[in-house]
Amino acid sequence: MNTTDPEYWKKLMVNYLFRDHSVEQLRSIASSPDSHLHFPLYIDFAELMDYDPRIAQLIFSQSNTYLQLFDDAALLAHRFVLEEMAADEKNNVVEKKFVHVRINVGGSPLECPETFPSIGRVRVQHRGILLTVKGIVIRSGAIKMHEGERKYMCHKCKNSFTIHPEVEARNSISLPSMCPFQKPKPCGGSKFQYVENTIVCHDYQEIKVQESTQVLGVGAIPRSILVILKDDLVDVVKAGDDVIVTGLLTAKWSPELKDVRCDLDPVLIANNVRRINELKSEIDISDVMVMKFEQFWNQFKDAPLKGRNAILRGICPQIFGLFTVKLAVALTLIGGVQHVDASGTRVRGESHLLLVGDPGTGKSQFLKFAAKLSNRSVITTGLGSTSAGLTVTAVKDGGEWMLEAGALVLADGGLCCIDEFDSMREHDRATIHEAMEQQTISVAKAGLVTTLSTKTTVFGATNPKGHYDPDQPLSVNTTLSGPLLSRFDIVLVLLDTKNPEWDAVVSSHILSEAEPDRTSNDEDLANIWPLSTLKRYVHYLKEKFRPVLTREAEAVISSYYQLQRRSATDNAARTTVRMLESLIRLAQAHARLMFRNEVTRLDAITAILCIESSMTTSAIVDCIGNALHSNFKDNPDQEYAKQERLILEKLGCKDNFSDMNIIED
Repeated sequence: MNTTDPEYWKKLMVNYLFRDHSVEQLRSIASSPDSHLHFPLYIDFAELMDYDPRIAQLIFSQSNTYLQLFDDAALLAHRFVLEEMAADEKNNVVEKKFVHVRINVGGSPLECPETFPSIGRVRVQHRGILLTVKGIVIRSGAIKMHEGERKYMCHKCKNSFTIHPEVEARNSISLPSMCPFQKPKPCGGSKFQYVENTIVCHDYQEIKVQESTQVLGVGAIPRSILVILKDDLVDVVKAGDDVIVTGLLTAKWSPELKDVRCDLDPVLIANNVRRINELKSEIDISDVMVMKFEQFWNQFKDAPLKGRNAILRGICPQIFGLFTVKLAVALTLIGGVQHVDASGTRVRGESHLLLVGDPGTGKSQFLKFAAKLSNRSVITTGLGSTSAGLTVTAVKDGGEWMLEAGALVLADGGLCCIDEFDSMREHDRATIHEAMEQQTISVAKAGLVTTLSTKTTVFGATNPKGHYDPDQPLSVNTTLSGPLLSRFDIVLVLLDTKNPEWDAVVSSHILSEAEPDRTSNDEDLANIWPLSTLKRYVHYLKEKFRPVLTREAEAVISSYYQLQRRSATDNAARTTVRMLESLIRLAQAHARLMFRNEVTRLDAITAILCIESSMTTSAIVDCIGNALHSNFKDNPDQEYAKQERLILEKLGCKDNFSDMNIIED
């Protein structure tokens, strides 16, 4: 037994592939009619360790050599399977030329911090081992043809050998100074001739992966690493995708510049790439936590709105009052249910919120808290933190055009918080309409034509242009166009008007927080839900509940929509159509917030109150007032009963509900 002989390890690898479930994968590969495609063969590293720890150790510590040997073993195993299947005349099988082993490190010891570091902690010590990193794709390069190997023949001994390109030398091929054949005695030849038709080409793509900002502390700069994808791995991810990449860490020389020191740039040659977009919002919610949620709502069964307000108090607890804003933030983060009709037209379920207000009204505080509350979030300004801005742009890197994802693409599946929303760049203003409504961005730049996903909730904040004039429309006060404003489900205007009573209450609240000895609010603070509980609650609602509209809710929403259509001008007609969709989303979000799977009349009327809060002049409610001065009621259920009667009377449908014995006297 010669353990230094590669053939010994190849036989062990073939034996493992036949003992493992990989035989089914090999049969599937053999059934494919195309012999020139590159086929992946997925192996769990944890199972390989159980079978033979020695093979696992060699693949981990000497990846460059033994991963290639594993590919050769997979090809040999494929031929054995092919012979078995060819014996059966019913099978039409074709021998394949390329089978690549893809290592999955999930659930194995390689998920430890030493072999699964953050991108910013990748060091020289990781070079040459099987390394795994996690991040988000910020750039995606074009797919190229890459020369993987070619054969040369020695003039002296007439033996041929294979030469592979060197990544360190920017994929250039260099011939050895002496013939590599040393048996039975050294050849010593130094002249070689290329063997015709022996070049093997591969698909080749470069992407840039950046570590997630969610795991970084304040002031930390997110680092990125270049990842090389080959063969079946190309074009499996795009800009904005969350990925886990397993591969071999190496380096390549940076471009040579005159009078500039040439450094080595780290590069990860990918062996396996996993998209984890569907897993990126997963949070561990125990059965005990779910039971607490159910017990909470059983406690407030007779006063549901009081229970709802108890949850809302946990949103930005450092800000006094602003009940309307906190309700709007909660409904925006929870969102509605995506709807796809029979024709395939998709209506988004994500809601959008815009806060327009004077400086010092707490807009940025709500943005930061919402970013913490969301499982996946990007917070930026209207100008954008990178050259990509909010959407996407084409950048030239090393002579090649690549797509760089902006904030909306990076926040796909989560929340995008945009401060100074009115300061967007011109190309962002042109494309953000599609990003907010159709939840895609169509790109046609520098010859790159594609569509990127932006299934994200937009939470914007902006100051009015000068002094806010209530007599002027919102588009004039904010310099935002009407079509863009119509994309927002809720637009709240926070005006810092002079109100002596409100100023006295707010100043008393701020002073009480500044004095640590005052304990008058200790009981209230103890009842506020902490951020971790709120985060789990919002995630559980979005995963668990798919509320549907009841007849009562449909009747209320339909009556309000018809009232708005009668009073709307021709220019505002399409705005009211979007408003109907916003009403449904907000009603569904409120039903989720109330821990229900059906949208009741309460949810529909609450959605109407939120829409009315977005309007400068309320159509049916006269008591909305300034959202900045809205506060929590002592008896919210009784206050709601009064508003319900008023709204139903204005809508003209109170008699219908009275006949159905819905309204209680």
